[in-house]
Amino acid sequence: MTRFWVCIAGAGFFLALLVLHSRFCASRLPPHLHLAFKISWRAEEILYRLDVDWPKYSEYFTGATFCVAVDSLNGLVYVGQRGDNIPKVLVFTEDGYFLRSWNYTVDTPHGIFAASTPQEKSVWITDVGSGFYGHTIKKYNSFGDLVQVLGTPGKKGTGLNPLQFDNPAELHVDDTGDIYIVDGDGGLNNRLIKLSQDFMILWLRGENGTGPAKFNIPHSVTVDSTGRVWVADRGNKRLQVFDKDTGDWLGEWKNCFSEEGPSAVRFTPDGKYVVVAQLNLSRLLILAAPPVGNIGDCFVVSTIQLADQVSPHLLEVSRETGAVYVAEIGAKQVQKYIPVNSRGPHLPHPHLNFWKKRDWKTDRSLRNSPGD
Repeated sequence: MTRFWVCIAGAGFFLALLVLHSRFCASRLPPHLHLAFKISWRAEEILYRLDVDWPKYSEYFTGATFCVAVDSLNGLVYVGQRGDNIPKVLVFTEDGYFLRSWNYTVDTPHGIFAASTPQEKSVWITDVGSGFYGHTIKKYNSFGDLVQVLGTPGKKGTGLNPLQFDNPAELHVDDTGDIYIVDGDGGLNNRLIKLSQDFMILWLRGENGTGPAKFNIPHSVTVDSTGRVWVADRGNKRLQVFDKDTGDWLGEWKNCFSEEGPSAVRFTPDGKYVVVAQLNLSRLLILAAPPVGNIGDCFVVSTIQLADQVSPHLLEVSRETGAVYVAEIGAKQVQKYIPVNSRGPHLPHPHLNFWKKRDWKTDRSLRNSPGD
C-alpha cells in the first residue's frame, strides 16, 4: 500500500514539473514537443449540430448533389445536382422549403456561388460537362435565365484570349464584383484566376506542381475579411493563401491534412473559424482562423465526422446565420449544420439524419457504413 502512494506522489510531482516547465521554459522546448504537450490537454469544442428539419422534404434530391450556395441577402439556398433527366438546380429557402427547380443550359454542375445585391439576385455555376455548355462558368438569375457565359462553351483549353477553362472547379465573387476562379478539377489547368467585374484578367497564379503558388487540383476558393484568398489545393494536401490585390503568395497550411487534402474551404461570418471538407474521409474540420498579417500553422478546433461514404464535396456558410450547408455526393443530399447556440432540436450524432432518410438495405452506397 505504501508503494502505491509513493507511486502516486511521484507521478503528481512529475506532472507538476511538466506544467511548470511548460509555463516558464516553453521556449526552450523543441516546437513539436511544445505543441504536442499543449494539444494533449485541450478537448475539441462542439460548435455545430445538425438541423434535422432541413430541408422539410428530402425527396427533391434526385441526383448526386455536388454543390451548394447560399444567398443570405434573400434567404435562398441553391443546390447543384447531377443525373439524367433530372433538374440540375434546386432552390430552397434557408428554412428548408422547396421553391423551384431549373435545368436550362446546365450540363454538369461542379461549383455554385450566389452573388446577390439589393438590385439583383444572381447565381454562378461552374460547368464541367463535355456537352455544348461544358467547360464554362455561367451566371443566372434566381429563376434560371442565363445572363452571362465565361469561357468557350463546349471547348476545353488553356487560352486566355479568348478565355478558356478545363473543368473549372469553383469561384468566389466578392462584394466589389471581382471574381476568383480555381480552374482545374483534374483537367489541363491548375490555376487561380482573378477577373474584374467587367471580366478582364487582373492576375493569374499557378501551374501543375508542388511548390508555392503551384497546384494539383485546386478545388475550392474563398476570400476572408482581411483580403486573403484561400485555395483548397486538394491533390497537394494543403490550403494555399494569396493576397487578393496583388496575387502574392502568403503561405500555406499543411499540418492538418496529412490524411487527405481539403475539398472545400469557407470562413464563418465572424471570421473566427475556417470550415473545411475532406471528401474521402467524410469529415468536416473546423479550424482556428489566423490573425491579420500572420498565416501561422493550422489548428483543429472541432471536427464533424460523418458516416462512411457520405463524401462531402463542397460546402457553403450563411453570412447571416453562420449555418453550414454541406453537399454530400455519396449520400445524395445537402445537410445543414447550425451553431450550437442557435435554436432548434439537438442531435448528438450529426450523421443520424443520413440514415433516417435512406433505406440502407436497398442503397448500395450505404451497406458498408458502420454508422457511429
